[in-house]
Amino acid sequence: MAMNRSIVWATGFALSCAAYGAGYPEKFDFGAPASDAEVAAVAIAIPPSGKGLPPGRGDWAAGKKIYDSLCTVCHGPDLLGVATLKDMPAGAQLRLIGGRGTLTTPKPVMTVESYWPYATTLFDYIRRAMPFFAPGSLTDEQVYALSAFILAEAKIIDRSAVMDAQSLARVVMPNRDGFIADPRPERFRAQ
Repeated sequence: MAMNRSIVWATGFALSCAAYGAGYPEKFDFGAPASDAEVAAVAIAIPPSGKGLPPGRGDWAAGKKIYDSLCTVCHGPDLLGVATLKDMPAGAQLRLIGGRGTLTTPKPVMTVESYWPYATTLFDYIRRAMPFFAPGSLTDEQVYALSAFILAEAKIIDRSAVMDAQSLARVVMPNRDGFIADPRPERFRAQ
């Protein structure tokens, strides 16, 4: 085993020396520093508090129309997932609702309804990653409407509720207290 490690190390060292000797730089500096505007365009994370939620609003009826046209192909008409998607996660992995009370069982069902602690996370995820074939293409109004639709179908909010920056942040998810808070500050090291 020690002999194999020595051979791997020696080979790596020899290749790096050969590359350096052939005129390749020791360090590559790709790209350019991002401008403040470029960072702002992608720095759209929404925390649990809802700080930074954009203007807009949406309701169950508008969300149902959007869901029916863009989301059923993966998540199914009943929000329980589609079982036979080629080359993609399928079935229960795409389920959005149900599963309350299953997380401590041998077969947990992890959904928006049973697992996610904050409704603002739903908004954030839909805005960034959905629909699968065109992530980031939805307007804020559409994201609020889809959030309202999913939350209402999960019986977390009433179908008559309108979601906006204030109301979405006030939604109490079924598993809000199911996580242990990590009070450590986030630290990022520049390399």
